[in-house]
Amino acid sequence: MRNILSFILVLIFCQFSIAQFTEKSKAFQKYEGFYDFYYDTTSDKIYLEIDELQKPFLYVYSLSSGIGSNDIGLDRGQLGNEQVVYFKKAGNKLLLIQPNLKYRALTDNDLEKKSVEQAFAKSVLFGFKIVEESTGKYIIDISDFLVQDVHGVTKRLKQKQQGTYKLDKTKSAMALERTKAFPKNIEFDVTLTFKGESKGEYIRSVSPNPDLITVAQHHSFIELPDSDYKQRIFDPRSGSYPFSYYDYATPIQEPILKRFITRHRLSKKDPEAEISEAEEPIIYYLDNGTPEPVRSALLEGGRW
Repeated sequence: MRNILSFILVLIFCQFSIAQFTEKSKAFQKYEGFYDFYYDTTSDKIYLEIDELQKPFLYVYSLSSGIGSNDIGLDRGQLGNEQVVYFKKAGNKLLLIQPNLKYRALTDNDLEKKSVEQAFAKSVLFGFKIVEESTGKYIIDISDFLVQDVHGVTKRLKQKQQGTYKLDKTKSAMALERTKAFPKNIEFDVTLTFKGESKGEYIRSVSPNPDLITVAQHHSFIELPDSDYKQRIFDPRSGSYPFSYYDYATPIQEPILKRFITRHRLSKKDPEAEISEAEEPIIYYLDNGTPEPVRSALLEGGRW
């Protein structure tokens, strides 16, 4: 009887918590896009709405503002790791999982695929407690995930013997001016401050207070493209760098290591023409902060 009563009380508390969040979220700033998310001004927290589990997407992190020292190498616009990830439910959590795409089984045999998947480690990047669950949708608080040193700033500063630093969350916050939502991607920008004791001349030369280093870290969740892209097998004469993986479903007489060139995805506007404009041309962006006459010279060189 006591156990039943305890269960009922827990159930009532959970329902109350969910109702409480739903009511509170009416005051939050809502962003609608690839994934909808909410920003709570009072707590500086971001809540993400997941409407489809096991759906792979691209996660990219970068520095939208850096430290300013070539010798340290933490530069503005520097990309970090790009990785395919997906959300999976586990108990009262959603796990953000990075599958191991280095080892695959490209086959229609689901059991063969599963055997290769289970043979090699995957990585759980983060665990998020479910704040609300309703009609197949999950609300999670991703604030702690965003406000962490995924780019490895502290590690790089230590490697370059500039000092030992730690992330100071009391001096870190969301940066809404670069936090946006679009149909195929959502973008989060975070101001991160690292506190420590400076030991190197590099960090002292580029910071107003070398014991407090503030940068901006960016996170992108991006929809994967369709599967119509045609791979091109790597040839060392191509002048391109390869990317590779192992396909354990390969016939026994063929090598399991697959290598392909990294290249742009282009298709003709007129497939019948020998030479045609591209449906989606390659676009390079010039930094808006580039001054003249350097700007015009770069544009001229690019067009040439």
